[in-house]
Amino acid sequence: MNRLQFSVGLAAAGLACGTPAQGADAYAQAVDDLVAANRILAQLNVVDGFGHVSVRDPRDPAHYLLARSMAPALVTAVDIQTYDLHSVPLDPHPQTSYLERFIHGAIYAARPDVISVVHSHTEAVLPFADTGVVLRPMFHMASFLGAGAPVFEIRTVGGDGTDMLISSEVLGDALARTLGGADVALMRGHGMVAVGPTIPTAVFRAYYTGEDARLEAEALRLGTPTYLNAAEAAHATRTNDALIGRAWALWKRALPG
Repeated sequence: MNRLQFSVGLAAAGLACGTPAQGADAYAQAVDDLVAANRILAQLNVVDGFGHVSVRDPRDPAHYLLARSMAPALVTAVDIQTYDLHSVPLDPHPQTSYLERFIHGAIYAARPDVISVVHSHTEAVLPFADTGVVLRPMFHMASFLGAGAPVFEIRTVGGDGTDMLISSEVLGDALARTLGGADVALMRGHGMVAVGPTIPTAVFRAYYTGEDARLEAEALRLGTPTYLNAAEAAHATRTNDALIGRAWALWKRALPG
């Protein structure tokens, strides 16, 4: 399915925007949550001066919202820009865009279920991205990793001469294929992406992926880890998904100002 077919399909299914008033309210809420997500991820040390988070535009599922190129902790509502699924900015006078915005457009095009995408350079995941040791759920908060965390190897598409950045639609599409139906993908020599059906869910997964990686690395130093099995991971994920709002409320309240 190409991007045009994806957009038409969503509209036909009734998943496009509702009335103008509903669309305006949903857009304002999405922008507010997106600004909060940028700042929460920075406060949780998931991102620093680099990394980004986006949300699918509630007014049009063939568009997404992403800040201009800047440090996430500094993002405000006026910095949010609109992109199509080719990651082309749609604002009349766009500001500088993130080089890796193609991560977002490609995943939204490939995954109609995804509403939010986080990209970070979480250092704790890199040993798993770079060694072939599989990242697996060590504790219930990272149960979503029971669905797997495939590793994207940029050389398979970009060859040996890339700068490791997902700076084109071709590379973005390749990353989306590696992600497949998983909630998280690791990126060799680079970082990770986490996705979710809501902004709080994507933030939750991005944060706890890093925490799980730290725990697994420590467990491997001590001996042979015992991981969550498939049934435990599935049950814990259902429970956690119903409780993510608790963490989101705390994280949002802890923001300065």
